Amino acid sequence: MIEGLRTGPAQTWGAVRLVPLLRDEPITDLRLHARLHDDELSIVDLGARAAYLAYVPHAFVASWTGDGTPAAAFGTQLLDPRDPGLPRVAGLRFRRRMARREDRHRLRFLPLHLALEGYLNLQFGGPPIAWQEWTRAAVTRGLSPRVEEAYRGAAVQGLDDALRVFEVHPGQCGVVVYLADALASAFVVPHPDDYRALHATLLQDFYGELLYHYTQLYPAVPGFDQPVNAARVHTVDDLRAELARVRSEWAAFHNDVMFTVRAQTSLRVYRMGRFTLSRFLPPMNPDTDNHIGETITTEDGTVAYLKTYRLSAAQARRGHLLSRLAEHDWSLDRTAAALGTDRPGLALRLDRAGFGYLLRPDILDAARNAARTPRRDG
Repeated sequence: MIEGLRTGPAQTWGAVRLVPLLRDEPITDLRLHARLHDDELSIVDLGARAAYLAYVPHAFVASWTGDGTPAAAFGTQLLDPRDPGLPRVAGLRFRRRMARREDRHRLRFLPLHLALEGYLNLQFGGPPIAWQEWTRAAVTRGLSPRVEEAYRGAAVQGLDDALRVFEVHPGQCGVVVYLADALASAFVVPHPDDYRALHATLLQDFYGELLYHYTQLYPAVPGFDQPVNAARVHTVDDLRAELARVRSEWAAFHNDVMFTVRAQTSLRVYRMGRFTLSRFLPPMNPDTDNHIGETITTEDGTVAYLKTYRLSAAQARRGHLLSRLAEHDWSLDRTAAALGTDRPGLALRLDRAGFGYLLRPDILDAARNAARTPRRDG
């Protein structure tokens, strides 16, 4: 499970199952609170002449022991030059970096954007060698732009009601969200007061398309009730022991079977006192669940903060392809051999994954023609 936390009893509402995470000893020298933003598009400045456009509903501010608003037009508009009116615009906000120190003991960071930026930056520079198969743009510009879409938590059926009616346990410092019993996200904060303040921000987090559809297709999930053995209960102490057994068996089942977050690589983003803010990437195995995320950990490895996002199968396949290409210096032939296919097969997989624009048109045309040509044996 997660270092420093224990699993509480689950609660279900339709297709939503929430599993509380409890701390026996809260972390008191790190506190989180939300800074809500207006419903506007944001330009996040990453520095080094790099930026990206995103919907940023809120930021987290970590504290440990402050009219020329830019705007973008709504599409193409034809205006009469004699008309003094202005075009219809969408407001924009500039966010300076995803993790920015605001004073000596205060850090503002964008939840999940740290993790998503790590995923979007996978091999972003493109081929390091100017192989003949890749376009000039692929070599000079890399994978720019990279675009990924997700659903807001408020659009996920049943999540709003579940968060509104479920009990917040004493000592609760986090929650694991399951949609149709698929692990959607995990959220951990340092202190129970922080969790109560940030509980509703789960509605502003990102959820993948598959998880969104799960709540439409599966109206309810079964209960995982552990029965109490009445034959063992004769006294109040017997009842306490039996309840402890039931809770222990449920926690073991959840931690060993249901909780599938597995990190492979971690990158430190910011050091703040005895705490370290990091982001992590999964193994990118298309046959397993893949979760990206970000953490704040103490010196001894205790997780003070955690937020994860489950990649869709298509996103995991894209990450898998990019990782394998990087392992083989973006050589189509060597990568195809490692994936158990041939050059046309790999070209088609790249095209289906949305990376066809990186390949020369004649390479793609040859692959498509090979796929359409029937094989003849003998």
